[in-house]
Amino acid sequence: MRFADGPRTECAIQIAAPAARVWELVTDIAAPAEFSPELMRAQWLTAEGVPALGARFAGYNRNRHLGEWRTVAEVVELVPERAFGWAVLDVDGRFGPPADDPERPVAVWRYSLEHRAGTTLLRQSVRLGPGRSGLTAAIDRMPDLEEQLVVGRLDELRAGMETTLRGIRARAEDGTA
Repeated sequence: MRFADGPRTECAIQIAAPAARVWELVTDIAAPAEFSPELMRAQWLTAEGVPALGARFAGYNRNRHLGEWRTVAEVVELVPERAFGWAVLDVDGRFGPPADDPERPVAVWRYSLEHRAGTTLLRQSVRLGPGRSGLTAAIDRMPDLEEQLVVGRLDELRAGMETTLRGIRARAEDGTA
């Protein structure tokens, strides 16, 4: 598995709540930080403070290998009660020259919702690259370990997604805001 191939991973969970409730949670950019082991907080950078195509938000992250960092994400997909996606950009230049192009993101994250008779199947996915990241910096230092580094990062992200999805399910099913 090579970084240049756009490695990706996905998790899914069935939620006993209508899609409208789940949508409310996945588009609240602050909610995943309550559950995620890596995303510490997020805040809208646009004045409206609501999800819209092209809207941007900052994510503040922490990882035992990479330390702490900030990213800027741009909403690139928004289909109410169906799909919410964003491209993570390295506008601060933490991983190389500043990158502000959603066509060359650090990663693309996505939630997709599927209505199922009063329940919702929620999927979360991520595709890494093609922009520079902490992973590409590690690959630069240890090119002979590229496959292990990519697999390890995907495993770490998948575990975080599973934790986040379980938190979203608990919140959606108990009805708390």
